[in-house]
Amino acid sequence: MIKAEIQQLRALKDKRARDEERVFIAEGEKIVGEILNSHFVVRKVYSTDEKLRGANIEHVTKQEMERISQLTTPTSTLAVVEQPRNTLSTSKLKGKLSLALDGVQNPGNLGTIVRLADWFGVEDIICSKECADCYNPKVVQATMGAILRVRIHYVDDLVKVLEEAKTMDMNIYGTLLDGKNIYNDDSLSQSGIIVMGNEGRGISEECRNTLTHKLLIPPYPADCPTSESLNVAMATGIILSEFRRRG
Repeated sequence: MIKAEIQQLRALKDKRARDEERVFIAEGEKIVGEILNSHFVVRKVYSTDEKLRGANIEHVTKQEMERISQLTTPTSTLAVVEQPRNTLSTSKLKGKLSLALDGVQNPGNLGTIVRLADWFGVEDIICSKECADCYNPKVVQATMGAILRVRIHYVDDLVKVLEEAKTMDMNIYGTLLDGKNIYNDDSLSQSGIIVMGNEGRGISEECRNTLTHKLLIPPYPADCPTSESLNVAMATGIILSEFRRRG
């Protein structure tokens, strides 16, 4: 590999460089294999595995892989993949269950939420502009391939999208401390938007005002001291599980 190519690949650790090139990095035999068999466009694959063959596959040494890898422990395969151009149409969310993330900033949390969405059949995630970048290497890795099947949309004004959905008679759910016990709430349906908030402050006041249903994941037992709150990814898993259980 030439020095300029190595520098270009290393630069893709930065969001600005990824956005300018409209690409992201995926690492690992499993996820790269899934990408190669998906609708995603792969610009190039780098691999230390001499058995891997293809028109856009370049074989590299382990030392070169260590230089271009964005992981602490490099894998044998790395792919440069074009970012999909997902278009959000609020009206097309009607009749389906979707997620809206209000400032989820931890890459690990975002990646896990994308993976949960894939598991529970949620096809669309709407992210506020304050959310972590879904093409951050840590997010891509945490999704375990789910990023190939879940459409992720970044919007400048999440409140506007939620308000628009509300005018279409869509349910807007959110978890709050003053919400109704999710296990006793008969409003849960298989359609609507579930809003999950920031790791520290929860759902913003502006987004709270758009909610049509306020939910609470109760601690157990209810009258005993417990953690202040649940991790947002963990809470998302509990909520999606309960919604699907009702289906």
